[in-house]
Amino acid sequence: MNTASNDNSLLLTGQQLTFRVEEGITLIRDVTVDINEGELIGLIGPNGAGKSTLLRVLSGIETPSDGCVSMTVSGSLKLVSALAVRERAQKLSYLVQGAKAHWPIEVEQMIALGRLPFQKWWQPASDQDQEKVIRAMRLTETLSYRKRLVTSLSGGEQALVMMARVLAGEPEIIFADEPVSTLDPYHQLHVMELLREHAREAKSAVVVLHDLSLAARFCDRIYLMNEGELFCEGSPERVLNQQNMACVYGVDSRISLVGQRLSISPVARLRDHQQGR
Repeated sequence: MNTASNDNSLLLTGQQLTFRVEEGITLIRDVTVDINEGELIGLIGPNGAGKSTLLRVLSGIETPSDGCVSMTVSGSLKLVSALAVRERAQKLSYLVQGAKAHWPIEVEQMIALGRLPFQKWWQPASDQDQEKVIRAMRLTETLSYRKRLVTSLSGGEQALVMMARVLAGEPEIIFADEPVSTLDPYHQLHVMELLREHAREAKSAVVVLHDLSLAARFCDRIYLMNEGELFCEGSPERVLNQQNMACVYGVDSRISLVGQRLSISPVARLRDHQQGR
């Protein structure tokens, strides 16, 4: 497990967040999340727990029905909703689940879109912009197919291109919704390493994950969601235990320590879990 420094400063906070889609339907309820500098934070929970909704609210894509999201800007907290669109795009980046390209554009051009928040509409990309695009391609190992059309790539390759576009923008916080779901084991580890390294650069990343062993290995803190509410929060050792796995996921789990890392393996469904809902 990785541990963030105790003196990390607060980058963003969501206080008592509730999000309703219509009368009587609440997707998240009274959730508070703090994102500190240097942290990789995991959002976990079963399907329908509210993870993706919480991620969209924290990133400013959705406006909470109640509560507020604030970010530290020049030493003071400011509402994310009050930030200018360009400033928000420079500081926060959202990687949608299953992100794919739907138009024929070269890989390098797609990744260069991550630099748009830093450019004036009448100005071409600068040498510095190009350097950051090249760096993002090197980090994601997409440089070898920079001139290919994104639509000609496999789903996993496209996911890496979208990750490179986010990295090219060098945001303070990356919000990633299941970024490894379409990737093979090698690239799953690669993407998690990239998010980990991004957080180490005095920034942060928040990632929705279903792979609990990846969450245990890479995340500094984990927020466990259940039925739209925060079930518990803390270190992987605190959150990923047999009792929580049984109560929230409805599974009996084998949890072991491999070196200094937790390994979580669901071994059986608890058949009275769904009946008790």
